[in-house]
Amino acid sequence: MIINNNISISIIKSILFEEIELNIDSQSIRLVEESHQFLLDFVKNKVVYGINTGFGPMAQYKVDDDEIIKLQYNLIRSHSAGTGERIPDIYVKSAMLVRLKAIMQGKSGIHPSTILLLKDLINNNIYPYIPEHGGVGASGDLVQLSHLALTLIGEGEVSYNGEIQQTKDVFKELGLSPIAIKLREGLSLINGTSVMTGIGVINIIKAKQLLNWSIVASAMLNEIVSSFDDHYSCELNRAKKHEGQQEIARKLNNILSSSKLITKRKDVFYNNNTDERVFKRKVQEYYSLRCLPQILGPIYDTIEYTEKVVINEANSVSDNPIIDLETENIYHGGNFHGDYISLEMDKLKIVVTRLSMLSERQLAFLLNPRLNDILPPFVNLGKLGLNLGMQGAQFTATSTVAENQTLSNSMYVHSITTNNDNQDIVSMGTNSAIMTKRVIDNAFQVQAIEMITLVQAVDYLEIQDKLSSKTLEVYNTIREIVPKFIEDTTKYKDIENITIYLFNNDLDL
Repeated sequence: MIINNNISISIIKSILFEEIELNIDSQSIRLVEESHQFLLDFVKNKVVYGINTGFGPMAQYKVDDDEIIKLQYNLIRSHSAGTGERIPDIYVKSAMLVRLKAIMQGKSGIHPSTILLLKDLINNNIYPYIPEHGGVGASGDLVQLSHLALTLIGEGEVSYNGEIQQTKDVFKELGLSPIAIKLREGLSLINGTSVMTGIGVINIIKAKQLLNWSIVASAMLNEIVSSFDDHYSCELNRAKKHEGQQEIARKLNNILSSSKLITKRKDVFYNNNTDERVFKRKVQEYYSLRCLPQILGPIYDTIEYTEKVVINEANSVSDNPIIDLETENIYHGGNFHGDYISLEMDKLKIVVTRLSMLSERQLAFLLNPRLNDILPPFVNLGKLGLNLGMQGAQFTATSTVAENQTLSNSMYVHSITTNNDNQDIVSMGTNSAIMTKRVIDNAFQVQAIEMITLVQAVDYLEIQDKLSSKTLEVYNTIREIVPKFIEDTTKYKDIENITIYLFNNDLDL
């Protein structure tokens, strides 16, 4: 695949998860070469930030011509100072792809060998060792991207073939050569938003998957209680002008159209005159069943808008300064600032937390016979009192949702001045993206617990043959991984296996 135009979320998915080989067209290589040659000529007898000056608040110091190459190496090595857990390989691959897209647009002044080696790292599944902690998201992901640049100069460590290895050993094995710093490669490689954006892209992909699983789980729950059909009707939901609400209602209609369990309101309350003073049948379901378009609609809309913003950033140039060949000039500014990503990741983690809250409330409904009136306590298929069913798993779901609620506090508003007050307002976008990843991971775990409970409820009621075609398909899939259980067994592996399946698979709704 040649990425010479704007990349979309679908293109990124194919590169990341289908391991499609990347190629860089000759026009892009020529453009990068022209930009590099222009920079070599332009900087003569001029002062250009980060080329013949120090960095940040030390930009006031001139760097001698015979030390400008050493300056770039010093920058990479000194900022390779991250701590914490290693960012997983697939997220690093996404960050590398975003960085490649940024620097191949001919506005960075780097030598073409840099984009060619970065392409080779992606194609060979060589992942730089990048820790989670270090970036404040203004001047971009300086620390995390320094670990990427460290790999490109042949130093540090990489993840390759499932092992952490010395970069120089992997390069030797594959016949790869480190880049040779020419003028600006250090600053260009580390000055940008590529790590937060790369993580953000995968966060969007996984949030979309999670939303689909939540929709189908909600549909199955409505079947379990033989819910009324009108709360997800087109007529009701088009009375509100929100695209997301109408889309969720459409998806629920599609899923439940073949169900034999959904009740038509007219059959119960509109066609029969009744003398009942207290109705045995609930007139309206609890909000976690009835208000799905209104709850999931804003989540859908937020994910869609966040995708637009993040993909715009992925197709942008986030260096400083920026080279413009058309005007033959260099412009200093702050395209490295990560506010767009920080704000969108904050919004995304809020709506994903909301998804996990919905799953937890639906789970509570299933486990409490005083709420659902049709299932035993904790959907216990064994002997009440002796067996415990899903009781223990509920604690896990509750505590995990509580963590999500705390993690959903904004990073966007947590600016802390740093860099000798040069960076006096920062985005914290990398932290926001990593925290959003954690929230999404947590939400998949909660969704897995709900899924196991739902299929246990279906088995207790023996309604498999009445499920819609889509919910029956999901029921069968979950049952292939976790068989029906009556006696108490350990649940942690079951939850883990379902979580992995949900995380790695999507639904066509």
